[in-house]
Amino acid sequence: MTKILITGGSGFIGTNLVDYYIKLGWNVKNLDITTPKCSQPNGVWEHCDITDYNALHTCVLSFQPEYIVHLAARTDLDGKSVDDYCANTVGVENILKTASQIKGLKKILITSSMLVCHTGYQPRNQYDYAPTTFYGKSKVITEQTVWQNQPDCDWAILRPTSIWGPWFGTPYRKFFDVVKAGMYFHIGHRSCTKTYGYVENAIYQIHQILTNPTKDENNKVFYLGDEPAIPIEEWANQIAGELGRNVPRVPYWLVRLAAFLGDIIGLTGLHFPMTSFRLKNMTTDNIVDLSNTMHIAPNPPIDRITGIRRTLAWMERQN
Repeated sequence: MTKILITGGSGFIGTNLVDYYIKLGWNVKNLDITTPKCSQPNGVWEHCDITDYNALHTCVLSFQPEYIVHLAARTDLDGKSVDDYCANTVGVENILKTASQIKGLKKILITSSMLVCHTGYQPRNQYDYAPTTFYGKSKVITEQTVWQNQPDCDWAILRPTSIWGPWFGTPYRKFFDVVKAGMYFHIGHRSCTKTYGYVENAIYQIHQILTNPTKDENNKVFYLGDEPAIPIEEWANQIAGELGRNVPRVPYWLVRLAAFLGDIIGLTGLHFPMTSFRLKNMTTDNIVDLSNTMHIAPNPPIDRITGIRRTLAWMERQN
């Protein structure tokens, strides 16, 4: 059986990816510090901290994978400095150093983030970065580390966009929960359009990128997401429609006031559902170039309505 190592296989995308390759009949190893979100066959999950080089080296070399998908990372925006994201900096150094010692390794994919560029910024090329969060800055280091330590085998960098679907968490699980509870509302007439991606389509894209050559040095970065980009109003309306309800609309000034209050509350260390940062994100377009990905993975299997239905059904099963 083809052997694939997935770091971070207990996370959102990782859970779906592990399941995909198990069903495909591959020999899968999931290295993660967290227990899997759902049941995985015995021997698939192994506890491993990617910032511990010796532990990682032992786990990986004993498995001798043919393919590696490196997903493990800290992904929240709560860090106070880049040093809080050592999984994204030290972790990638360790995985690359270890991968260089694997005989027969065919390909490695390193997962970054679209937040190496802030919302609304259009990078000029694959080396152009414009992060505004410590998480984004840590992922810039991830990518630069790969460029400076290029694997001997074929490789590529993945930048997931706003991925959603079964096993997801913050923020899009909360988005679905709020729409489902009838508490979501449109913000005046300031709808934004963004590149989102249903997780089963992202898994398809990862598999295509993994199993097809990506040796062109000028095309090493692949965004994961669906085309076309969609207005968030349209997406919310489709979710609400599947639930048999409509989404109300409130004036922009009222939401802006709530965001201002949220900023003040945030200074006390408490969390408020609306802040200026979140409001800006909800009203700023963010459309990324998926042309590299669509060239190699042109036929995503799941349309948006089907994805919404599968996600809502999964949420019901979790309750």
